[in-house]
Amino acid sequence: MDVARRSRAGIRLLAVRARGFLALVLVVAAVPVLSACGERTMHAADANNNGTYINAGPLTYQLQISRELNQYLPSDAGYMIGLPKAALKLSPTQLWFGVFLWAKNETNRIYRTTDNFDLVDTQGNVYRPLKLNPTVNQFAWTAQTLAPGDTEPTPNTTAANGASGGKLLLFKLNASIYDNRPLSLEIRAPSGDRVWATMSLDL
Repeated sequence: MDVARRSRAGIRLLAVRARGFLALVLVVAAVPVLSACGERTMHAADANNNGTYINAGPLTYQLQISRELNQYLPSDAGYMIGLPKAALKLSPTQLWFGVFLWAKNETNRIYRTTDNFDLVDTQGNVYRPLKLNPTVNQFAWTAQTLAPGDTEPTPNTTAANGASGGKLLLFKLNASIYDNRPLSLEIRAPSGDRVWATMSLDL
């Protein structure tokens, strides 16, 4: 009798421990799911998390993608449309670099996107985006007035439906940036030198 009683007690103890262990596993497994469902934290984007949202001034911006461009590739040539002819020439030590952005007004007021950006490398060299003619280049980033809920680019436009999903900031950079990376994209207030937010980019 004693042997049988101890055996049954041992079996019950093992069952309790097994249920406790299973509950712990389920709780641990649920944590990332719950975190993902509730995640809406804004933080700086970098080359490893293209698509991350970032607060800059009153609006929300998103880095769609950033990469070197090749004007001789059909897929990239369209991004150069609207540049003055003189600006189309690269020296042997220069390259094209595109930053594609998306923005949304998540407030209940009307605000305007900024068109004040620059790129800074680790040596402190500063690059400004080139001026593109938006009347002939539908990818060109321009300051736009956004009502609550509106986005730039506007849905169902060439820029929004394109491979990048965003509008373009086009830079002409020195090839030395490969030695001076990562790059920092500074999103500034429309006027003045105030930096609203910074995104870390790579090549």
